[in-house]
Amino acid sequence: MKTIITIGRQFGSCGHEIGNKVAAHYGIICYDKELVAKTASDSGFCEEMVQKHDEMPTSSFLYNLVMDTYSFGYNNMSSYVDMPISQKIFLAQFEAIKKIADEGPCVIMGRCADYALSERSNLLTIFIHADEEFKIQHIMKRFPDITTEQKAIDFMNKKDKQRQSYYNYYTSRKWGRSDTYDASISSSRFGIDGTVKLICQMVDDLEATQP
Repeated sequence: MKTIITIGRQFGSCGHEIGNKVAAHYGIICYDKELVAKTASDSGFCEEMVQKHDEMPTSSFLYNLVMDTYSFGYNNMSSYVDMPISQKIFLAQFEAIKKIADEGPCVIMGRCADYALSERSNLLTIFIHADEEFKIQHIMKRFPDITTEQKAIDFMNKKDKQRQSYYNYYTSRKWGRSDTYDASISSSRFGIDGTVKLICQMVDDLEATQP
């Protein structure tokens, strides 16, 4: 197997569970929170600091500074020294994603991984979405302190807004839009196992075309 699978996901759509099941099917690693630990280990930032800025949006006026610095390699750039911590962590996470992909096939959840690895021919990019009721029930089950549907909706909207802002700032694409990904799948329509089956079929088909 050679395929790198990236999964963007709406909050509450069971993307994490789906990613883990796809990884288990192929005997590979699913990087979600594990990517936080990897970034911290490789960069020297403490894990708590990386977690604090994980998939969090940044101020838009800093966008060009970050991307210009990244394009030229930040290790030797004097501007890197003065860059805000959130941008340093973003760059460190991009580097961690590339190193992970170099190590072999895996599943990577969110964090602009599809964009970071966009030049690779062995990449499959997926977005998982679901209808509101499905997400509400999953969120309330996962978080016992969220006791009403309105609280679940508010939390869901907040998390999705953060993910959307983060993705849209750092890429030239639009988070969640179908033409951004190879496939967009409704986990509420196909179920968790059905979605896993669809992704695995796509991986197998892609593998068959690889030299």
